Amino acid sequence: MTSKISVLAIDLAKGSFQVCAVGPDGAVVFNRAVSRTRLAALLADQPDCIVAMEACATSHHWGRLAQSHGHEVRLVPAAYVKPFVKRQKNDRADAEAIAEAALRPTMRFVAVKSAETQGRAVAFRTHQCMVRQRTQLINALRGHLAEFGLVAPKGPASLKLLENSLADENTDLPEPVRHMGSIYVEQIARLTEVINQLADELQNSSKTDEQLRRLCTIPGIGPVTAGAVAAFAPDLDTFESGRNFAAWLGLVPRQRSTGGKARLGSVSKMGQTDIRRLLIVGAMSVIRWVVRKGGSANRWLAALVTRKPKMVAAVALANKMARMIWALSTKQENYRMA
Repeated sequence: MTSKISVLAIDLAKGSFQVCAVGPDGAVVFNRAVSRTRLAALLADQPDCIVAMEACATSHHWGRLAQSHGHEVRLVPAAYVKPFVKRQKNDRADAEAIAEAALRPTMRFVAVKSAETQGRAVAFRTHQCMVRQRTQLINALRGHLAEFGLVAPKGPASLKLLENSLADENTDLPEPVRHMGSIYVEQIARLTEVINQLADELQNSSKTDEQLRRLCTIPGIGPVTAGAVAAFAPDLDTFESGRNFAAWLGLVPRQRSTGGKARLGSVSKMGQTDIRRLLIVGAMSVIRWVVRKGGSANRWLAALVTRKPKMVAAVALANKMARMIWALSTKQENYRMA
């Protein structure tokens, strides 16, 4: 029976996986649930075929496993599978819809990430997680101490003011508050140490890795943004142009066009969130510097800042930065201002 299967569509889960096997004529051979162990054995015993899955957190692991057994892996975005679900939603219907979507000739697929690429993503998101946790602790400490008249500006740079106030015996604070404040300060210091260590690792990798070093030559892109591109973006040679890469990031207007009339709205926000956010943050820092200096050698950017609001200009600059990333990566060149 396994030789009659051309497509294995798998609806992924933690312990129970729904597998829909489709023959060369498009007919369903079987559609049943299997365990994790049985799924690994099925991929090992099945002759070479197409293995289709929804692109999700664990799909890359199973994709690498299927590729190691000689299968062709097709990861379909979940939004592209949903239109093929017939009637009620359940595991059987989902697996059959994955098989149907994977066989469409115009379907777009997600590239399977290597273990090294996913390792970079874990390091990047760990750094971002630690930064968010530190921000939460700092805001909580500021909020608690504000109730006792101790106010400090936002940001980690102002944390020293609160530390000095907690250490000052002349400050009118109840002893429990002083004790809780010291716990906050200790936890913030530990997180700061880890954040600095991870940032140093990103900085060192951007100096030794030729690709990251090349991306850091673009104004507004630092080691963190370059690391995010290396961790989350597929091989940029898979994109036909820089415009396609910018569209993949979600840095293009949302369209509601019909009847030959183009109606464009705000950015779609349907692409890669981490890279898009960092590009916009980096673009905003460049624009702040242009405003502070009163101009820029880049005439396009200087004209853009004078006629558009800052955030609109930042999104436009982020779109251009995305196209620069694609051009430098595919042409193996450093940044040169036109």
